[in-house]
Amino acid sequence: MSSTDDIVQDLPPSAKLVLKVLEYNGGLTQKQIVENSRLSQRTVRDALDRLQDADVVEKDIYIPDARQNLYRLKIEDEDAAAEEETVDAEEAEAAEASAVLE
Repeated sequence: MSSTDDIVQDLPPSAKLVLKVLEYNGGLTQKQIVENSRLSQRTVRDALDRLQDADVVEKDIYIPDARQNLYRLKIEDEDAAAEEETVDAEEAEAAEASAVLE
């Protein structure tokens, strides 16, 4: 079980549902989350606050309408950065190996 699973385990079901909606759909506005989850606006707002406090979701400006916020998972960004670091390390090792062979 990862640390994110441990954090999410203690959250209410509504926050877990919002997390899954963001996981499946990527970045969404609060209104889009309400439509996709079929939860009330107040419940989604509370779930997003809890997810932000748990440092699982981040809030950005929604470019098409600056009055709204775009919510997305922080996990994706961290996983992508870790994946890039792994690829870079593998490329460095390959370069070292080829330099040794030459």
